[in-house]
Amino acid sequence: MSEIAKALEDCGALQFGDFTLASGAKSNYYIDIKKASTNPKVLYLISQLMAERMQMDNLRPDRIAGVVLGSIPLAAALSLATGIPFVMIRKEKKDHGTGKLIEGDLNKGEKVLVVEDVITTAGSSIKAIGTLREAGADVIGVISVIDREGGGRENLRDIGVELRSLVKGSELLRDSKS
Repeated sequence: MSEIAKALEDCGALQFGDFTLASGAKSNYYIDIKKASTNPKVLYLISQLMAERMQMDNLRPDRIAGVVLGSIPLAAALSLATGIPFVMIRKEKKDHGTGKLIEGDLNKGEKVLVVEDVITTAGSSIKAIGTLREAGADVIGVISVIDREGGGRENLRDIGVELRSLVKGSELLRDSKS
């Protein structure tokens, strides 16, 4: 069993039953990533594994981006692990304050790595990438904790973005049965 699969199982993030995912798809398993991202040991492990993956794949972004709400702890932890500043991407504008979709400093032309918790179809990632690109950012990839293998990798590829994940859903399921 991989280190991340064990950590997700040990903290209770991997659950079995009947679930409806954010994409609307039905599933017999669910990853409650918030159980993982609110657990300091698991969050630290995720940040270290993502930082290692960035180094291994020679990813050198100017900024890390997290999508509100689920990916923000991951983006913050990865920012602390790498020293790379992060921005937060809202799903919709607020009708108060500055009304910005991107919180934090982002300059035109900067390379951005989007951090996600769980990818199924990548719908929220694609929307966030659109927001970043509108702001003039160069999105160099998406890194997620889990790829549920629900078409997200292909959907991202269609817009010219590569998905990297720490673990695939099929690996989690295989490892949880062993």
